[in-house]
Amino acid sequence: MFIKKYGDLIVSVFYLILGVVMIVLARALPKSKVMEIGPDFMPTVVGILILILATILLVQSIGKLRKGGVVSEEEEKDHSDYRRVLESLVLAIVYVNVLKPVGFLLSTFVYLCLQIYVLAPDDKRTKKDIVKFVLISLVFTVVVYVLFRYGFKIILPTGLIKL
Repeated sequence: MFIKKYGDLIVSVFYLILGVVMIVLARALPKSKVMEIGPDFMPTVVGILILILATILLVQSIGKLRKGGVVSEEEEKDHSDYRRVLESLVLAIVYVNVLKPVGFLLSTFVYLCLQIYVLAPDDKRTKKDIVKFVLISLVFTVVVYVLFRYGFKIILPTGLIKL
């Protein structure tokens, strides 16, 4: 019952601390002599995003506690889906290991297609939805590649596809 009542509050405080630590450690990285954007850029952006999301969660959890922190019967049921968590973990490990030899474009596209499918609710796995998953994965992969390659001037692993 304690975790059900205070879990969001504890998690939000943890992520607030994590966001601050990420930003502080990112600032300690050496500045790039080659580009305007250095190695501290992305960790700082991620740290700021973590801070924003943790603050939103903190405000929501405090609001819930002020209302009495009553846990409904539906919320009390355990909705854990360990199979999907395990599948996501396996997909992430495989993705990290094939990224360099296969390349960013192909491995990211396949990873995103599979990851979206794994995380989709069972009723959202129709052929029409799978086409949406593929399109979303394709657009996201190309946008990230173009952003890093031409915007940030960072070369991502090419692997099998040489551009």
